[in-house]
Amino acid sequence: MNTVPAAPYGTWPSPVDAALAASHDGRPDHLGTIGDEVWWTEPRPAENGRRALMRRRADGTTAPVLPAPWNIRSRVIEYGGQPWAGTVRERGELLVVFVHFADQRLYAYAPDGPAAPWPLTPVSDVGGGLRWADPQVRPEHGAAGEVWCVLEEFTGPALTDVRRVVAAVPLDGSAADDRAAVRELSDDRHRFVTGPKVSHDGRRAAWIAWDHPRMPWDGTVVMLAEIDGTGGFTGVRPLVGDLDESVCQVEWDRDGSLLFVSDLADWWELQRIRPDAVAGGAVPSSRLLPPRGEEFGGPLWKIGLRWFHPLDNGLIAVLHGRGGLRLGILDPETGELADVPGPWTSWSDTLAVHGSRVVGVAASPRSSPEVVELDTATGHTRVIGAPHHDAVDPAYYPVPEDRTFTGPDGRGIHAHIYPPHSPDRTGPEGEKPPYVVWAHGGPTGHAPLVLDLEIAYFTSRGIGVAEVNYGGSTGYGRGYRELLRGQWGVVDVADCAAVASALVEEGAADPDRLAVRGGSAGGWTTAASLTGTDVYACGTILYPILDLEGWATDETHDFESRYLESLVGPFAEVPERYRERSPLHRADRLSTPFLLLQGLDDVICPPAQCERFLAALDGRGVAHAYIAFEGEGHGFRRVETMVRALEAELSLYAQTFGIDRPDVPFLELTT
Repeated sequence: MNTVPAAPYGTWPSPVDAALAASHDGRPDHLGTIGDEVWWTEPRPAENGRRALMRRRADGTTAPVLPAPWNIRSRVIEYGGQPWAGTVRERGELLVVFVHFADQRLYAYAPDGPAAPWPLTPVSDVGGGLRWADPQVRPEHGAAGEVWCVLEEFTGPALTDVRRVVAAVPLDGSAADDRAAVRELSDDRHRFVTGPKVSHDGRRAAWIAWDHPRMPWDGTVVMLAEIDGTGGFTGVRPLVGDLDESVCQVEWDRDGSLLFVSDLADWWELQRIRPDAVAGGAVPSSRLLPPRGEEFGGPLWKIGLRWFHPLDNGLIAVLHGRGGLRLGILDPETGELADVPGPWTSWSDTLAVHGSRVVGVAASPRSSPEVVELDTATGHTRVIGAPHHDAVDPAYYPVPEDRTFTGPDGRGIHAHIYPPHSPDRTGPEGEKPPYVVWAHGGPTGHAPLVLDLEIAYFTSRGIGVAEVNYGGSTGYGRGYRELLRGQWGVVDVADCAAVASALVEEGAADPDRLAVRGGSAGGWTTAASLTGTDVYACGTILYPILDLEGWATDETHDFESRYLESLVGPFAEVPERYRERSPLHRADRLSTPFLLLQGLDDVICPPAQCERFLAALDGRGVAHAYIAFEGEGHGFRRVETMVRALEAELSLYAQTFGIDRPDVPFLELTT
């Protein structure tokens, strides 16, 4: 009988190296169809972190549409959104329009023709320039057709000198050097807008709007306009939504009704409204399903996310669930909701349909995100893009546990626990493993339960990971989401510590070998945990917020510039709270080693915050390392960056926890 040899936790050999984990970072996104073809964007970490536009032809062949350095990615609200759209022209030729990341111009391209992409929009040297997102090709408007989309236009040098409108860009290229040739379809009464959805009869357009200080998960309004004979918007008026109601998606049904997702009753639910009935004073909207205690939508961090999509046969493809999302097919007449069979347990917020077929991006704890097609006529599913391949023996993948812990106030705390796991090593009898608590970004976000080779990088070496969906996370209703109101840096920190402490009490983790790590808002939670608790022996802080006062005034982009009013409180009313909670002003409480990782091109969490934090620590004797990456923004995209970051993180834990890891570059810690 073979027995698995024992070895100290953290020392186990593993085929999941940093290069492998980095090469699988990211997922397909921004699905759509052009004729009978399915298109999407796909990450390319080895190609300078660009996103490639992928095309799956009707014959099943798949290939990138354009070579490097073309990078299909929008910077509207910095997090971007749907960056491309396409159509089939009268003679059967395909035309695609897309945003190129480097200059943020909108380009047109005939993928089966000889010409290179040609620009449709001009360059502006004012502030962040002109940016575009969520396009729809409207060949029937204008002499040569138009693209209707979101225009984000900077009006001055500050990050908040910006306006956004729904705009129409001519397809003939006449606006490539002429801003005046861009038609503005809406006014700029609202700070934020999504792209317009046009009714099937072409008579109406609907879009979502919201204003500071609200974030889109706080309160949005659906705007409705009539489309006149010239392609202009008239009679613009609010239809549904409110200051404390979040509508995250709208779509027209073929009967002229508008489908939308609203959280008015605590959960994002699918509803229908008939605009003509509203004018007549009838009941404005109705649920398509009775309350289920599930989400049918999510936070609008990007422009143009899709959680549902009507089909031509009257059915509706929906993503729904509590915590994670799964794909189902809803019959709105009977209320029957049938989930799609298959191994996938988590579906991403992007859907496309063609006839009776639904296309989405799905993953599971054993598979990376894939492009999956469902034929609703047969119930058959198949992978049509980015298929998962086991680059190593899947026996090295972690085996997660979806858990709910009890917090100090008695409420539930959701978390995914990934114990150390290897097919050829086990821990010594009596030794408890080290654990790293992962805090996700957002903070109004969610950590999905899917295969992540960065997690496998640690668990296959004998280091456990606890991924915490702390109070404030999405996926569990508005009540759970709003636990961070005024409590950022309190609830998130306490929830992460409660999960770590529970693992210790269960005997699953070593109390002296606990770490915490996170990026962006998770970087804030990490730094706040290291400066506000004594739970952790070290931490990894990635592109963080460290100074609330700076971030609330002029150090971040427009989209999140007033986010802290709900997370912390209005700065003018509670300035002392901003100072008291900031890790920058609690640096004197920090005594544990840490690793700080930052992109130098980050405009969301700028490197100036890291520099001030390090200056506050100067001379205090705290062991640390700071690595700043040229060419990286908010979130790392290049394979060489991710490799260095992962190996540095492992070296930090090895040094702090007393683990022998000569196979990774030694991280030099300074004081």
